[in-house]
Amino acid sequence: MADPVLKTLLLPLETGTIELPADAKTLFLRARMDRGLNDTAFETLVCEQSFAPDRDALERGGFSVQSEVTDNDFDLVLVLPTRQKQEARALLARAVQKAKPGGIVLACAANTEGAKTAESDLKKLAGNDGTLSKNKCRVFRTTVRAETVDADLLAEWSALDAERDVLNGTYRSRPGVFAWDRIDPASQLLADNLPDTLSGKGADLGAGFGFLSRTVLESCPNVTGMDLYEAEKRALDLAEKNLAAFKGKRQLSGIWSDVTRGIEGPYDFIVSNPPFHQGGKADRADVGQGFIRAAASGLRSGGTFYMVANRHLPYEQTLRDVFDHVEMIADEGGYKVIKAIKRKGK
Repeated sequence: MADPVLKTLLLPLETGTIELPADAKTLFLRARMDRGLNDTAFETLVCEQSFAPDRDALERGGFSVQSEVTDNDFDLVLVLPTRQKQEARALLARAVQKAKPGGIVLACAANTEGAKTAESDLKKLAGNDGTLSKNKCRVFRTTVRAETVDADLLAEWSALDAERDVLNGTYRSRPGVFAWDRIDPASQLLADNLPDTLSGKGADLGAGFGFLSRTVLESCPNVTGMDLYEAEKRALDLAEKNLAAFKGKRQLSGIWSDVTRGIEGPYDFIVSNPPFHQGGKADRADVGQGFIRAAASGLRSGGTFYMVANRHLPYEQTLRDVFDHVEMIADEGGYKVIKAIKRKGK
């Protein structure tokens, strides 16, 4: 399926509105894969992506991907601003900083995902050389010049998504990470319904900045270790810091991966608050269903899976397909907590 945002982003290059030198260096921030990337003749394209599913798709498409690019002086910086305001502004600032003097920043967003705001932000930061609306998206660009870049605003916005203490200093987090400055109520409900008798080695699927894993480690003395699976590397790096007190006392591993592509194991238990949005506002039940199947395959015989989800999400049939015992153990505030057990001998 074509990506309308990426298709629109590339239009100024395809139509010749932007002409690049033959040896142009191009950086793509928050890069996503689409057939159009292969159709665009980039001499050098460096992709930056910290979200594992997009990283994997780009690598399958033949592109080299880095979680954080250190090089500067790019002739063209492509950028897809995110939905979270502080992260999006920091990303635009990063794009301007990565472009060489006279280089171009080209950004695009869907109209329903804050396109007008992102366009206005880039204009405040570094000016606007043109805008095009198509495919219910808006693509806009600027040429980076010292005289048009607001240096004070650039410095301010560059720090907007920096790591910081949250929740009265009990956790480290940063804007852009899921529920970055609070404990998500679904995760809290799951934490409140986990038994303190959990034991052995466990896994946390979609670990975020580490709240559920830390809850398990603090409450369950017989847990020997946890593997934290997280698609967003920015969150996984935070989780490592938030679990630093257990380093050397329990076996801990952070695994930057797309859970729906499978997990390791076998585990004695698994906890999870699966994501149900990915790359947009629409519910994505298929992601949570993928988490459920991964959990079933990663558990040992007799292992237990605890998950929380919005009440309306259709997970029960998938759970019954891959687990032998399924029960709802909590139903509160629009969320459901489900316990599932894998039959011994499987």
